[in-house]
Amino acid sequence: MERVSVPATLKIGPFAVDPPVVLAPMAGITNVAFRQLCRRYGAGLYVCEMITARALVERDPMTMHMITFDEDEHPRSMQLYGVDPRNVGEATKMIVDENLADHMDMNFGCPVPKVTRKGGGAALPYKRELFRQIVRAAVRNAGDMPVTVKFRIGIDDDHLTYLDAGRIAQDEGAQAVALHARTASQRYSGKADWTAIARLKEAVTSIPVLGNGDIFSAQDALDMVAETGCDGVVVGRGCLGRPWLFRDLQAAFRGEPIPAGPTLGEVAEVLRTHAELLAAHDGEHKGLRDLRKHMAWYWHGFPVGGDTRRAFAMVSSLQELDDLIGKLDKDVPFPVNAEGPRGRQGSAAKVVLPEGWLDDPEDATVPAGADVMHSGG
Repeated sequence: MERVSVPATLKIGPFAVDPPVVLAPMAGITNVAFRQLCRRYGAGLYVCEMITARALVERDPMTMHMITFDEDEHPRSMQLYGVDPRNVGEATKMIVDENLADHMDMNFGCPVPKVTRKGGGAALPYKRELFRQIVRAAVRNAGDMPVTVKFRIGIDDDHLTYLDAGRIAQDEGAQAVALHARTASQRYSGKADWTAIARLKEAVTSIPVLGNGDIFSAQDALDMVAETGCDGVVVGRGCLGRPWLFRDLQAAFRGEPIPAGPTLGEVAEVLRTHAELLAAHDGEHKGLRDLRKHMAWYWHGFPVGGDTRRAFAMVSSLQELDDLIGKLDKDVPFPVNAEGPRGRQGSAAKVVLPEGWLDDPEDATVPAGADVMHSGG
């Protein structure tokens, strides 16, 4: 494999990100346990679940638990969500003053209705002045902590926002931008439009531009960099049930052979480690319940029978998990059909927006009741 032409080291503020790979924040997924697991397979930047500015400022107990970082996790990367510049500024100042994180990413990419109907997530960059004020509030209160900004192509094909968002983020002092190359109306369906990443790279020239969307293998990452010229990649659904993807990505960006996929027995060992980490973070009962949603991803493509899959999906203790793992044929090789898309895809849908949201893109009014308390997306 030829070495792909990428910067020797991706820099986000003072932090070297090598390989140039970022774990995307995913609600209910990228807690401290999953980040620990992914970090074992290669260096990079690993972002925690989305944290809402208001919930952080008000010290919501669930939110404070969600910002747990492993003692050797560095840099500690937090994603902040907010619609009100004042709350974002206060939350950023709190993160800095209390040393809660080393890097802050800003969420302007979430497409789910409960977020967009408040004017947040992927809906917000349409309001250019409000978007500018939020990014400015974060950067001015961040001090030396780097702030990055993630967004989508736009609300839908008729309301594209990514080029303006990229330029504004750059002008206001963001240290990098990341583009999920889908519109909000696409959600996770269809194909990501990598040509938009290339266009953003042409428009944003003084800070790194990262690409996100449809990276399900190491080759996908090399292809994205080659086709778009982006400075690094952001991996989301591609690593679900497959944290060793980061090992593959590390090899790919170094021009080394991609390691063979793990056997069923090796996947079971990864799953067992994931269970231990979740139990340590949330307690065995809650941690094992949280593990259930990962089961189908881990066994994706493997010849694991329906009854066995259902038993794994109902596991409630480490002992029960061990008993089920003991029944697997450990020597089954990694199947070819275990590659490719995984995670939620769904279908395209009209984006739910606040009333009159599209009337004036320069209106910086914060929607009533916009900032929610619920962290995690």
